[in-house]
Amino acid sequence: MLPQVRRLNDRPVVEAGSVPGYGAIFNAGLLYHEGKYHLFARGVRDGYRRNEGSGPRFLDYISDVLVLTSIDGRHYDFEYVLARAGIADVHCYEDPRVQRVRQGDGFHFVMTYTSLWPHESGRPWRIGAHRLTWDEGRFHLETSTGRLLGPSDIANKDAIVFTLSDERVAMIHRIHPDMQLAVFENLDHLWHAGPEYWDPYMSNLESHTLMKPTPGALGIGAGAPPVSTDDGLLLFFHERRADGAYTANLALLDNETGRLLSRLDQPLLEPELNWEREGDVDNVVFVQGAHRDDDLIYLTYGAADRCIGVATAKVSQLVSALSRAA
Repeated sequence: MLPQVRRLNDRPVVEAGSVPGYGAIFNAGLLYHEGKYHLFARGVRDGYRRNEGSGPRFLDYISDVLVLTSIDGRHYDFEYVLARAGIADVHCYEDPRVQRVRQGDGFHFVMTYTSLWPHESGRPWRIGAHRLTWDEGRFHLETSTGRLLGPSDIANKDAIVFTLSDERVAMIHRIHPDMQLAVFENLDHLWHAGPEYWDPYMSNLESHTLMKPTPGALGIGAGAPPVSTDDGLLLFFHERRADGAYTANLALLDNETGRLLSRLDQPLLEPELNWEREGDVDNVVFVQGAHRDDDLIYLTYGAADRCIGVATAKVSQLVSALSRAA
């Protein structure tokens, strides 16, 4: 029996068009910090339109990172633009994940995202990363820390970064169609890893594969940064089915190595409501944020590439289901 995932609202918590100057607002990372939920959402600037010819799905499609906050996790207010496309050498920010990464005695706020080049450049999307600071009640982008992570000239996305129990730093990423796991001595090693790390890694990519899509599915990718439990790390991830729909799924990773312990064979959440089934890209639920509060996990997900929904699940039920699946 699958654990229950309960939507908190029958409407999005953030609607498309709810922030002046923006249309679609979706695929948000999450941090709970100083008594508030902070959403880091992909906001697409007004004026984009569908492409009736060949090439990309949309034209004039530029997205920034917007920050919205909530006290109760149900009602969000727009606060500020954290990262604007065209700044810090990033043409377009897509699908930000924000995570606390432990290093030594402290934590760093790290935002990973898909860094997009202009379509006409022909260059592949890459994993972008910036460190964030918290000051005077808001997060700030440290522009000087910007990096492209991973092997150069390889299409790569859906990156999450986390600390293993032995203090090494891991990154899960997606070189189509699988999810891979890369492990580093620390955060600085990840930040500055060059060809001496990535060339041998790519020459033996299969050994770094964490998970593959289920038979018939088109692809798989990490969702929210892992949630720690006594039994391991809960990894919420997405899978694109053969019919094109995106579903939210769950696996358990080892705290020390980051490797797979178990995986549910059925999705936790599928597109069901109208606003999950119809939008800029139909039939999408795309989890990118997770916050644990005792036995409850609060999840944020993008819906149909237009808006943001929230849901909750119980840690005990999730772990129990994964134990049975092992």
